[in-house]
Amino acid sequence: DVQLQASGGGLVQAGGSLRLSCVASGFAFEDYTIGWFRQAPGKERETVSCISSANGKTYDAASVKGRFTISRDNAKNTVYLQMNSLKPEDTAVYYCAAAYTTSYYYTPFYPYEYPSWGQGTEVTVSS
Repeated sequence: DVQLQASGGGLVQAGGSLRLSCVASGFAFEDYTIGWFRQAPGKERETVSCISSANGKTYDAASVKGRFTISRDNAKNTVYLQMNSLKPEDTAVYYCAAAYTTSYYYTPFYPYEYPSWGQGTEVTVSS
């Protein structure tokens, strides 16, 4: 049974930092691409970052490139999202999700490509 537990959200001032964690259990973590997604009130869920299990590459949305860094520790079954230089527009509920990946050449990026989701953690950035 795939389980994903996101944590680390909170209230931070603009320009500040937070680190989110996603702890996984119940599946072969090293075989799954893990993504971070967010959903702001009244908006659709969008991709933030993802990290491939097959080739280790990372992919970031343009809105967070250069500010957010995704990483994974397979020994701890954990993926992190380091968020720096936070902006009010980063305010959202952040979710982690997992997708089984075998291809070296393609990494799932969009929310619909991820079948397994954790509960969200709320991030609020004040101006």
